[in-house]
Amino acid sequence: MSDVRHLLVLPDRDAAEDAAQQLGDRFDVPETPRLLRDALAGEDDAEDAQWLVVVEDPEARMDTVALDAFAAEWGGWLEAP
Repeated sequence: MSDVRHLLVLPDRDAAEDAAQQLGDRFDVPETPRLLRDALAGEDDAEDAQWLVVVEDPEARMDTVALDAFAAEWGGWLEAP
């Protein structure tokens, strides 16, 4: 199996931080997810930024439907590969 990277898109930093903390408990994530700020095109204001939670899935074992539902709990979604 090849390594897989999942991107959860969340509306703000607080949601991203909360989701990243809870991912380990819900999905047994092998390493701490990374948080990245994703400014919307043409927007310089930090308030107009989405946040990405980058989840490494080295064995490609995570359920993408469950990850999408998890992200939706914070008003986000799982970005399609």
